[in-house]
Amino acid sequence: MTEPGMGRLGTAYLRSIQAIGRRLDYGTNVYEREWDVLVVLDACRADLLRSVAPEIDFLDSVETVRSVGSSSSEWLENTFLDHPETEHTAMVTGNTWTDRYLDAEAFAALDEVWKYAWDEELETVPAAAVTDRAIALARERSPERLVVHYMQPHHPFVPDPLDGDDGLARTGDHSNTGNPWVSLRRGEVSVERVWAAYEANLRYVLESVGTLLDNVDGRVAITADHGNLFGEWGLYGHPMHTPVPALLAVPWTETTGVDSGRFDPKLTPPERLPVSRVYGAKGDRDRLDALGYL
Repeated sequence: MTEPGMGRLGTAYLRSIQAIGRRLDYGTNVYEREWDVLVVLDACRADLLRSVAPEIDFLDSVETVRSVGSSSSEWLENTFLDHPETEHTAMVTGNTWTDRYLDAEAFAALDEVWKYAWDEELETVPAAAVTDRAIALARERSPERLVVHYMQPHHPFVPDPLDGDDGLARTGDHSNTGNPWVSLRRGEVSVERVWAAYEANLRYVLESVGTLLDNVDGRVAITADHGNLFGEWGLYGHPMHTPVPALLAVPWTETTGVDSGRFDPKLTPPERLPVSRVYGAKGDRDRLDALGYL
């Protein structure tokens, strides 16, 4: 997979880097660390989380660890494929690549929220929907490990959308070509504008993480699957098999969750887990609106 909008020379340059990346064994698998609940902030750079940490009461010291993938698909494969701990792991996710790269039967439970709680206008999964299902699953099943994978701060930037951003593709087969990284490469938008929207999207998802922490028990780690490139090595976004330090440097911080019981989950999957198909977006939006998530 190469980045959309690249010229022939740029594509050749990226492919040469990816050829090296495919041969490298890099990164720390999250299972090498201790946690009960793992919060994954999709495409969150370590320096971005560190910059807002002083204003967020549950963020203390933010370390930097090296990811096992430079894209979600690569991270999912390198983290979970054939790992024995998945049988003790419940996963709640807004990431659309799970349908292609994960085997639901290998997990204690796999709740692909993106299949039934998609917001067609936002072109992504609202953070609150992921939080709702994570709290419900934690209480109903008490899994040994719980992974909660939010789509934010990955574009589209919910509180501050950018012109020309087509959002997420509702599939695990491709990515939309209209996105902030193509616009940055073409000089159609400034780094400062994209960074501000990126940061606003992080703050948006951290509000939901705060709700999660107040309604689950255990040792909680907050990290990311990969970062985003803002021009480092002449690249943008997060192409797979790209071992650029700024892309692989992801945050790691730990805190504690205590279930206060104050939140009452309302969102229910349309069928018994694992959800077998993608459900209609219009009905999903109406249901999310009725539940107060939009």
